[in-house]
Amino acid sequence: VLSSLISSHAGRMLSRLRSARVVANHGKKFVRHLSSEPGLKEVFASKIPIWQKEIKELKTLYGDKILGTCTVEQAYGGMRSVKSMVYETSLLDPVEGIRFRGLTIPECQVQLPKAPGGQEPLPEALLWLLLTGDVPSDAQVQGLIKDMNARAPVPEWIEKTVLNFPKDLHPMTQFSMAILACQKESNFAAAYAKGMKKNEYWDHTYEDMLTCIARLPRIAALIYRNVFKNGDILPAVHDKDMSANFTEMLGMKDPMFAELMRLYLCIHSDHEGGNVSAHTCHLVGSALSDTYLSLSASMNGLAGPLHGLANQEVLKFIKDFKEDMGSAPLTEEAVKAQCWKVLNSGRVIPGYGHAVLRKTDPRYTCQAEFAKKHIKDDEMVKLVQMICQVAPGVLTEHGKTKNPWPNVDAHSGVLLVHYGMTEEEFFTVMFGVGRALGVLPMLTISRALGFSLERPKSLTTSSIKKTMEIMYPHGHA
Repeated sequence: VLSSLISSHAGRMLSRLRSARVVANHGKKFVRHLSSEPGLKEVFASKIPIWQKEIKELKTLYGDKILGTCTVEQAYGGMRSVKSMVYETSLLDPVEGIRFRGLTIPECQVQLPKAPGGQEPLPEALLWLLLTGDVPSDAQVQGLIKDMNARAPVPEWIEKTVLNFPKDLHPMTQFSMAILACQKESNFAAAYAKGMKKNEYWDHTYEDMLTCIARLPRIAALIYRNVFKNGDILPAVHDKDMSANFTEMLGMKDPMFAELMRLYLCIHSDHEGGNVSAHTCHLVGSALSDTYLSLSASMNGLAGPLHGLANQEVLKFIKDFKEDMGSAPLTEEAVKAQCWKVLNSGRVIPGYGHAVLRKTDPRYTCQAEFAKKHIKDDEMVKLVQMICQVAPGVLTEHGKTKNPWPNVDAHSGVLLVHYGMTEEEFFTVMFGVGRALGVLPMLTISRALGFSLERPKSLTTSSIKKTMEIMYPHGHA
């Protein structure tokens, strides 16, 4: 019944969008860029009944079949590799790496629209791909950019709230709190309070998604300028693509930094659904918490040292590594000796290894390629590249790392520093701006497909022990 209701609503929505591309948001109207090609919401609405039919047929044919199992070790080990979650926007292969709707990072770099004269995909183009599964045209992406720029101005009271945060409050805490403050503007929350039908959930979630993502660069820039630039706030910019707007509001003038930011936001957007930030957004959203509540919770997970904060930790490590090497020449032998010195002291080499990947992270590779193209004679970049050549062998010989290959965090910090972004405490905020491009489209898809409240079964240690003793009375050989 719900499926037919949502399909009916999607059909009516599609008809309305074809005749007038105007949406309301708390009394405001965002007029979509008129184009002969369908806009993002129109394309998404057309996909919903197709996906519903596919899932219905899948459940009819295989609904009672076992998808995977969970061992006792996995139950205690963070549920790693337990197949129990549907997440449509990306899939992570242990060897191949991440695919966004089936496309690898190099394929995205080739196929997705770019800024004029640019080589990296526009984040707005990736947003379109993740939400619909389609590669958009240049005209469609430009229409989306215009729509998002119309939504981007942050209400004055929210700006004042952000600027009143204590400057010694960690930027990620401020970012999460600012997103929560935006919840007052939620379309979904307002519509739910008034009473709306289930087949309308996705519509209001879509509006919140696009408005929230559009405002994140301004919120992040306010935090950066207030904390690190003595409160010297630059004017809001809403007339370019998301990355160019963001970097200009940060105060970064080099156009190559905007190009780096396009790549940075894209590769940090999504990494399938099991990681902490993606799973948190999915879990909180399953309770029908709106976009802002769900994303704020997601950012709290991203702020953890074992997740997004790792990029900040890696840069600190690289700086200390370089300082500890002193005047030693940058050779493989010197770097190898320093790696062993770190490991023998009981410390780790951050930026290496991954919970799923068993090869070099493609997100690392594309950043290394960016550096080779655009950055010359940077000592920190050279050091990172040298560590990448040496560390896998050292870690393999050390024998305590399942995956000795570099991940996304190993390279991102030194690229940002090269262009003048030296404040590592802000790095995870930029990661968060990118991550919203992945988790919020999935939240919108969840609403459209009527995904259920997430409620896995938990067990106590005593219940696990009792079950195992019954199943294996003579022990498990």
